Order: sequence, then structure tokens, then C-alpha cells
Amino acid sequence: MERTDVVVVGAGQAGLSSAYHLRRLGVEHVVLDANPAPGGAWQHRWPTLRMATVHGIFGLPGMDFTAPDPSLRANEAVPAYFAAYEQRMGLHVRRPVTVSAVRDLGPELLVQTDHGPLRTRGLVNATGTWTRPFWPSYPGRETFGGRQLHAAQYRGPDELAGHRVVVVGGGSTAVQLLPEIAAVAETLWVTRRQPRFRDDDFTPEIGREVVSRVEDRVRRGLPPESVVSVTGLVRTPQVAAAQAAGVLERHPVFDRITPDGVAWSDGRTWEADVILWCTGWRSALDHLAPLRLRGPGGGIRMDGTRVAADPRIHLVGYGPSASTVGANRAGRSAAAELRDLLGTSERSTA
Repeated sequence: MERTDVVVVGAGQAGLSSAYHLRRLGVEHVVLDANPAPGGAWQHRWPTLRMATVHGIFGLPGMDFTAPDPSLRANEAVPAYFAAYEQRMGLHVRRPVTVSAVRDLGPELLVQTDHGPLRTRGLVNATGTWTRPFWPSYPGRETFGGRQLHAAQYRGPDELAGHRVVVVGGGSTAVQLLPEIAAVAETLWVTRRQPRFRDDDFTPEIGREVVSRVEDRVRRGLPPESVVSVTGLVRTPQVAAAQAAGVLERHPVFDRITPDGVAWSDGRTWEADVILWCTGWRSALDHLAPLRLRGPGGGIRMDGTRVAADPRIHLVGYGPSASTVGANRAGRSAAAELRDLLGTSERSTA
């Protein structure tokens, strides 16, 4: 059976950052990625997402990200950068390889994949969230006679043209999609909480506050909260224009779903053809279930990037390192800690 010092699962921003630092530190490692091509989750983004409306893209370590033509599709421009990065940095990613489970073998971990098992002394999990769209439960959802889709399945406004569309969710995804859908369809925007828009700049102080709050939650073993719940929504020129046009008129979320649409407890109803769930994602960690890392709070108790209960395992791109700049820093930290840990132990010969 193949052995290595560290297995990196996932080759998005977090995985590539980790692999870069592991390589620089001389730590033997293997990078596995379930995607067919470079680009992580970016290659699956909806085709109408352009670089002009993408926020917070930071270059990977050692290679700056030069802002491309704003009119380019994000699902082409960012994957092209990732592909160039892998080649320049000599990062050999095995793909497509799907990890089904990680199991504890005592001193080592067994990584089970659809291309055979590997034994490793350390693990960097960088699987992100894209493959785990969150579908909230509402009474009557199974009775709806129209179409329901998650933002992860959205492929542009043309498929919704002429329909009545309920857009559910108060995050940046809903705010990005509503203007283009409203241009071809009748929309109703519903959220659980009143959205909070901010006009001030996202300062380093605000960034540290966000990281501190999320770190506190994962340190206590609670699931990470959404970034928007901490930062609010940035009022970009595009958002301001949509507000002026009346597109971003928010309504309280419905109480139940009916065969013909949605309904509120006060008797109001709205007929709909489509419900678009812009309700976020959850961390893709099912393959770690055999390790029983989750605590009573529903999350995994963390110490930095390290799983508190098992220093061999690091989660990069989880919690406070979910942003692109956070993933870069976390990749460096995880690589250094694993180098130090593995440098003091003997490789198993069992």
C-alpha cells in the first residue's frame, strides 16, 4: 500500500496553499482532488458570474493574481490561474480522485479513495463547501409543484425567463443573482433576518473581528457561522443600482410552501414557478465521519487549523480560514505544524 507523510484532500485555494508550503518545507505529500480539472469550486460557478462582480480574490503564495478583463467569466479566469499556478510551482495533483473515508490506524491514517487506499501520517483536509449545498426544511416543501434548485445548480437567468421566482437567502449569492433574474422574471426576495448593508470599507480591523468571532466558535466546537452574518453585505455600485431599481426589496421568509407557491401565517400567499435556494453551503466533511471528530456542539473543536483531538489532522479552508486570504495563511500554518509533528516521530513500518 502506498505511504506518504501527508495527504492533502482538495486542490482549491486552501489545498494548493498547503501543498506549496509542504513542498517548500520538504514534507513528502500527495494532493488528491475530486474535480476533473484545476480550479476548485470556481470551475462550477454559474456562467454569468463575471470578474467584475467577484470580490476578495487573493493570489496564491508565490504567484500574484493579476486581475483579468472584468468581462471574463469567473469560472474560466480563476481556474486558468489555478492551472498556471500548479504548473509553475510543480504541484502534482492527482485527479479526479474521490476520497470516500479516512480511518484511524493508530499511528497512521488510512485514506480510502476510488483509486485505491493510501496510508499517511498526517492529513490536510481542504474540501471546502461547494459539494454540500444547504437545503433548509420548511413545511410543505415536498408538495411544491414547481421547480426547486439551489444556487449551486444555477446556470444563468435564461432558464428562469418568464417565471415567478422566489429567491431565498440573505447572503451575497442572493444579492448577486437577483438583479440578473429580475431582468427576465418576476422575483420575490425573502430572508429570515433583515439584511444589513454596509457602505464603509472592509478594513483590517473588521477582518480581524470576523476571524476572531469565527475562531472563538470553532475553538468551542461549534459550527462556523456565515461571514455575512458578521460583516454584512457590501453596497457595491451594482448593489446600489439594484436597490434603486427596487430589485432588492426584502420580505420576511414564508412560513410554509404550498403546491402553488409560498404562504405566510397571516394568510398572505405568493404563487411561484420556481424556488431558488440561496441558502449557503456546509463544510464537506462526510469522509471524516469514521474519525468521530464532531463534538456535542455539532462542530469540530479546533486549535488554529489543527483538530484539537487529533494533531495529525488539519482543516484548512474551514472556519476562520474559509476566505481566500485566510486559506493562504492557514496553509502555511498547517504545513509548518505537520512538519514539526512528523519530524519528531518515526514512520510506521507495520
